[in-house]
Amino acid sequence: MSVYTVHEPPLRNGVTAPNPERFVFVRDGFYFWAFLLTPLWLVWHRLWLVLLIYLVVILGLEQAMHYAGVDAAGRSLVMLLIAFLIGLEASTLRRFALARRGWRNVGLVSGTNKEAAERRFFNDWAAPGQGRSPPPLPPSPAPTFHTPPIVGLFPEPGGSR
Repeated sequence: MSVYTVHEPPLRNGVTAPNPERFVFVRDGFYFWAFLLTPLWLVWHRLWLVLLIYLVVILGLEQAMHYAGVDAAGRSLVMLLIAFLIGLEASTLRRFALARRGWRNVGLVSGTNKEAAERRFFNDWAAPGQGRSPPPLPPSPAPTFHTPPIVGLFPEPGGSR
């Protein structure tokens, strides 16, 4: 069973409720296509900033390993490990990009596939007696400050010398 995070798009001008068809479900786990075809996967998901960082890191590492005299097998191993890391963290990269665009994480749902997870989320989301958005958080209590005791060579204020 897969676990998905649910992301709500930012509201457009004059719209009071989000359009359920625009919600994005991001699966947790390893993304094989992100591992195998990293640049194409990043372009497909419009992760432009991540693609730029990826290209700079890859080109920089390639140049550094070339000047350090690392053989082709060593360079290939490093690139394979980076591709594996991208495959592991692909869902985190998508969540990062959605958060930068103003999307809000509204839930976590599990299902046998994406369609089952969507059905489960929207059944709970539209359940009678529940609002479409989570209730606002209660205000946090005001912080209380106290002066810590002074330890060391300095006397306490008002104390004897």
